[in-house]
This record gives sequence, C-alpha cells and structure tokens, in this order.
Amino acid sequence: MEAQQMNLDVIANNLANVNTPGFKKSNVQFQEMMYDTEKAPGASTSDSTTGPSGIQVGYGAKPVATVRNFSQGNIQSSGNPLDVAIQGKGFYKVELPDGTFAYSRDGSFVVNADGQMVTNQGYKVSGVGQVDPKATDIAIGSDGAISATVNNVAVKISPITLTDFPNPEGLKSLGDNLYQETGASGNAVDGQIPGQNGMGTLAQGYIETSNVQVVEEMVQMIQAQRAYEINSKAIQASDDMLGMANNLRH
Repeated sequence: MEAQQMNLDVIANNLANVNTPGFKKSNVQFQEMMYDTEKAPGASTSDSTTGPSGIQVGYGAKPVATVRNFSQGNIQSSGNPLDVAIQGKGFYKVELPDGTFAYSRDGSFVVNADGQMVTNQGYKVSGVGQVDPKATDIAIGSDGAISATVNNVAVKISPITLTDFPNPEGLKSLGDNLYQETGASGNAVDGQIPGQNGMGTLAQGYIETSNVQVVEEMVQMIQAQRAYEINSKAIQASDDMLGMANNLRH
C-alpha cells in the first residue's frame, strides 16, 4: 500500500505540471521485496527424489527508483521572440546565484536590465552575450546563432549552446524547471552547437510543452488506486481470518 501511495504521489505531480514548459514526467519503478523460504526449490523429498519446486512467500513490493522520461514534448507557438524551444536532445546551461550551474529544457527567456538573457527566475543563460537595451529584431537561428539590430546596424551576439549528458535520467531535479549534474548522470558535455553531433535544433518563438499525457496519467492513477484498494481488502481479509481462528472453541 505504501508503494502504491508513492505511485499516486508521482502521478499527481505529473498531472500538476501538465502545463509547465519543458517538464518531463516521471514513473515509479518497483521491485519484489524479500521472500520467506519454507522449503527451498529442489529440496529432498526422499532418499532418491527432490521436489521440483519449493515454498516461498513474498513480502510485497518496494519502489526502487523514480525514472524521469525525457521524451520530446509538443512544440507550441508563443509569438514571443525570446521563447526558444529545443527540438531533440540537449539542455540549456544556466548560472545559479551561488556560482554553480544547473540545466533546463525551459526556453522561456527574457532580457533583464543588465542586458543578460535570463530565465523567468532570473538565472543567466550561460555563454550568451549581452544584449544592447536598444536592440530590436532579435533573431535566434536553429543553430543558436543570435543577431539583432542596434541603431539600424546588424550585430551578432554570442550564440546559445546546448549541454548533453551520458545519462540524463541520472540528473537531480531541483525544482524551478532545473536539473543538477550528479555522478549518475555523468559529466556535462557543454558547448554543443544545436543541430550538430546529434543535438537538437532551436525554434524561436516556440515553447516545448510538458510531455505529460493526461489520459495516460489518469489511466495509471486508476490502476494505482485499484491496486491500493485491493491490497487494503487483502489485509482486511487476512485480519478477519486470523480473528476467526483466534475465536475458535475446542
């Protein structure tokens, strides 16, 4: 029942973030728990025979991992020239206030008062050059190249690059649409040009939506709820049987 409760918590979090840009859904992975072996498989049944099977009673299931699914979300037009969606592999690298780095799939960017391209939380997009406050017609190519017009003169700005990981599923979720490198994810491979070496391309004026499928999550929620209920009934039935045994009169 505790395992199914965690399953419901993960499903609820997926549904809560159905409208979160760049959000990637998670799934709970289960394993069997220990077994009580009353008779080992292949145990002797006589001097010359062995049993083809044994008697083993399991003690339920346990969650062992919550695996994040990094499949592509839908690309949705926003009309904002500073919204940039990744189509394919890759993460944006952002600088946190403590000087460390985090990674995100959310390309909802703005330009702050200092001319820096930042996330909605104010974290600077690493490697992107300063944008002149007078800049107009900002264009971001599919390969990350950035150009703008300043005083009727075309200028180039340091491009957007992407980061890749050997095992993205090993990233640690920080909240705020951010992930952190871990030993399980492998070292970050920074400075990747969009569209090269298997990396995704960029789409200006678009946002990658959550990859949560509401109908699929609802089906999984119903299954988890039914599994919880039937486990509860099994415990109640076992308790009733023990109660009847204790009430027997000789």
